[in-house]
Amino acid sequence: MGSGDEGERVRSRLDAIARAAGDYGADGDYRAAGDDGEESPVGESEPLRLIDRLRAARWQTGNGGTAALGVVGIVAALVAFVVVWRDQPVPQAVPPLPSVSTASEPLVSAPSGAAAAPDMAEPEELVVSVVGLVAAPGLVTLAPGTRVADALTAAGGALPGADLTGINLAQRVADGDQIVVGAAPPDPPPPASSVSSVGTGAGSRASAPGGAASGGTASGGAAGPVNLNTADEAVLDALPGVGPVTAAAIIAWRDENGPFTDVEQLGEVDGIGPARLARLRTLVTV
Repeated sequence: MGSGDEGERVRSRLDAIARAAGDYGADGDYRAAGDDGEESPVGESEPLRLIDRLRAARWQTGNGGTAALGVVGIVAALVAFVVVWRDQPVPQAVPPLPSVSTASEPLVSAPSGAAAAPDMAEPEELVVSVVGLVAAPGLVTLAPGTRVADALTAAGGALPGADLTGINLAQRVADGDQIVVGAAPPDPPPPASSVSSVGTGAGSRASAPGGAASGGTASGGAAGPVNLNTADEAVLDALPGVGPVTAAAIIAWRDENGPFTDVEQLGEVDGIGPARLARLRTLVTV
């Protein structure tokens, strides 16, 4: 009896629970009332019915809910567009690069020869010494590229009687050069002529005018080379191409350096260049 009472109590509780959840149908099966008044079979579980109710409630938003969802979607799209647009990098213009100009320098060919002279800047003006038979002897200032003729003109020009045959007037002058203008050599006297006749007895001699009776030999000929160590200024002045200025320079060199030991030493005297030395080489001795 005890076990029967216990089973009865369990059955009573189950019936109470069933009545609280729903009613029995006409066919004797238990039906649970749905939201729409329809009964569900007893075999369908309560969790499945809850899921179906939630699913139906999720999509049945109504007209107001649909409009609200549309507005929210549009606002979200606009916000996303603005954020993406602001995060884009702003293009910046690249500043132009400074142009670099290249100047081509002319090529200078090296001078031919074993050794090239050192590169020296040409002076802006030349200072040249002009002495001798010129109107204003001394230092003259000339422009680069000036010739000897221009230097003589700057010194006032050559005086009458100056010897310019031994000077190259077309030669370019350099800074520090010295130009010596000497006197022209005097004209040599005409040779004296003589006529000798042989008579009987003592020889008689007749000389032509201007001649001298000297045993039938011509007079007035050259007496030989002039000794540079013993000749005075007058004798040296009589040499071809040697004027009073050059004669005085020869004597001054002799007084300063002693007697000449070689004719070539005349090249060390002021006013005697290679051309004048060549003319005097056979006319003087030491």
